Amino acid sequence: MKPQIYIARDLPDPVAAYLEEHGECRYWQGPGDISEDRLAEEIGDAEGLLVTGTPIGQAVLRAGTNLRVVSNLSAGYNNLDLQALQERKLIATHTPYVLDETVADLAMALLLAAARRVTALDRLVKEGGWVKGMDAELYGLDVHHKRLGIIGMGRIGEAIARRAALGFEMDVVYYNRRRKPEAEERFGLRYCSMDELLDTSDFVLLMTPLTPETKHLMGKAQFARMKSSAIFVNVSRGENVDEEALIHALQQGQIAGAGLDVYEREPISADHPLLQMDNVVTLPHIGSATAETRLNMAFAAARNLVHALTGQTPVQIVPKLQQP
Repeated sequence: MKPQIYIARDLPDPVAAYLEEHGECRYWQGPGDISEDRLAEEIGDAEGLLVTGTPIGQAVLRAGTNLRVVSNLSAGYNNLDLQALQERKLIATHTPYVLDETVADLAMALLLAAARRVTALDRLVKEGGWVKGMDAELYGLDVHHKRLGIIGMGRIGEAIARRAALGFEMDVVYYNRRRKPEAEERFGLRYCSMDELLDTSDFVLLMTPLTPETKHLMGKAQFARMKSSAIFVNVSRGENVDEEALIHALQQGQIAGAGLDVYEREPISADHPLLQMDNVVTLPHIGSATAETRLNMAFAAARNLVHALTGQTPVQIVPKLQQP
């Protein structure tokens, strides 16, 4: 008998077909993302659950009495109550690796767009504001040979560092919980303190997971340390930044600009101050959003789910739930 699977998001047809081969599948039929409370009502006798972003806490776990595995279609897993999952001895998986290079591309795109004012100048041209004789009004900032400070040197951080150091010949420094000697040697990186990174970098890029320790890691004190000519880029999680402090730093000229793919509340409200600033590039959380990468992520999540339900070892168990 096939295991019961509840799928709480849309999936590409080939991925849905793969899951249908291995389980009896039910799908969320409502508009938008399913809420935690509604998922608790819907989960029924499901043994496997595939979600993206929906909080998985006590409400869902109490309702899902037959649940054996939660497959999160995301590299991040801050939506999962890991303690509750551990207490229930449930498997939880995520989808790292397959999106690393794609997110690194996006990070460099944001850095370049903010430095060279790509979105503001695109708007200038389209609105007919470009006139003959303009010069200094169009200036941006050089990226090549400048210092990039990366906060968080995981796999994506290394992919960004490789692009920056080898492609743009940037001087890359980084701050991380632990040093990465191999990456230092391969890409010519230098480990430094957080304060030195903030004090000396021309570009500061945040690439940490969201944990209780990293929430509001970038706040008033950190932005105050940055150079007034520096640009801040965030492709990690919005909650890692105190947005009020970022807005203040931009309004007061403490930093020159920002490139953002994530926000404290998503979608960001249309009247948000960050959207009124020409020196801020704002994207709708598209770090991994290419058709190829999203398909690969969906297949990874599906394989993790099937492997767990069929007694195989899932490929990508959430690190904090892995057996020692």
